[in-house]
Amino acid sequence: MATSHQVGDGDALLAATATQGLGVRVTKFTNDGHVRHATLIGLASWPEMITPDLPLTDRSMPDRSVAEHFDAADALAGWRERFVLRDPAIMYLDGNSLGMTPLATIDAMRRVIEEQWAGDLIASWWEHDWLDLPLTVGNELAPLLGADEGTVAVHDSTTVGIFQLLNVALDLPAAGGGPRPPVLAFALSEFPTDRYAAEGVARLRNGAVRSGLDDLDGVGVVIRSMVDYRSAEICDVAAETKRANDAGAITVWDLSHAVGVLDLDLPALGVELAVGCTYKFLNGGPGAPGFTYVAPHLHHDMTQPIWGWFGQTDQFAMDNAFDPRPGIGRLLHGTPGILGLTAARSGIATTVEAGIGAIAAKAQAITQYGIAIADALGLTVASPRDAARRGGHLAVRHPDAVRIHRELQARGVIVDRRDPDILRIGMSPLTTRFVDVYDALLHLADLAGIPAEDGTTSS
Repeated sequence: MATSHQVGDGDALLAATATQGLGVRVTKFTNDGHVRHATLIGLASWPEMITPDLPLTDRSMPDRSVAEHFDAADALAGWRERFVLRDPAIMYLDGNSLGMTPLATIDAMRRVIEEQWAGDLIASWWEHDWLDLPLTVGNELAPLLGADEGTVAVHDSTTVGIFQLLNVALDLPAAGGGPRPPVLAFALSEFPTDRYAAEGVARLRNGAVRSGLDDLDGVGVVIRSMVDYRSAEICDVAAETKRANDAGAITVWDLSHAVGVLDLDLPALGVELAVGCTYKFLNGGPGAPGFTYVAPHLHHDMTQPIWGWFGQTDQFAMDNAFDPRPGIGRLLHGTPGILGLTAARSGIATTVEAGIGAIAAKAQAITQYGIAIADALGLTVASPRDAARRGGHLAVRHPDAVRIHRELQARGVIVDRRDPDILRIGMSPLTTRFVDVYDALLHLADLAGIPAEDGTTSS
């Protein structure tokens, strides 16, 4: 097996992996002389991948050395060292819920606290551009959405963003120019908080909430998640946006489980309104602010219900009449949380530097690998098998998920759980190794009572 990943050896690496059944596609990255990433292929054919060097168990289980080979070929492997790893033995597979701490974030927070806040005090609002930080960070996030500058603001929580955009959507004129019906519809599997926000808005607007999206007649606004929080299934955003538009509705998209792990292009998908968070795959830290996206053609007609002085055109004029800022800035209201924005900014910068294309490619590869291992172990996968329809986590279904989740934590395997029977295995591409997935799923299978090769279990 070739061990060098230099471009000059790329063909040899490809040939070696093909003959040994590794199922790796090598992509050359010419500007730095290294292989950019390795993408898994042919994982449905694990039983045929039998070689002397890579033995399988009697349940057609790939040897752990396969995962080690994939980690060695991973151009993103070095990024793991740029995160805090106080206990390398812990298998952290919950980055889809809370991302790990980038080392750069600690330095950034220290600078803001010690040099700016402690040093320049109130002058920091002007000296360090704190006043416009939600819009500055929004512009830095925009490329990860395929969006233009001036269309994204990073501020407040995702829930506040949903509340704002639902009201924005309801105030936009319907296709015929008349008022939009105050009826909000969401999928039956939608994230509960999005439902709560919809119900709150409907109550304030004397409207109604409709569960299910089969019939959009009379619906004004649709609320959808791009990636299902349980199964990781990716919605067909372009098709569903068009279907809603054709029915006279506008869609507010929740990108919380998509941003930072999928290569997005919101304008190409026809997305006009979207929200998301920065604390999952973007590694922005607990309670990091959410973000809102509004397509440029809606800025002029955009109104929102929370008026505050950061959304005022001239906030220091102290004018009693509210004059909303132009563009995305009119979604701002209260004083921004500078420390939270700093952490979010660092996480966003880390993702941008690593490259969302490489991140998305590894997400597909490592989740596909996870499916192969789960299948070999006899675990029940509840996530799509088509990589194009799957986000950055795997859902494994088991009736005893509560106990397994607790006992996995005791073994240093950190995943999360969603009732009634889902274990979510989050695979953040910058921090998760293939060997982590391999080892974690073996622990899971053991706790699920699946017999080992000798017929024993340790549960």
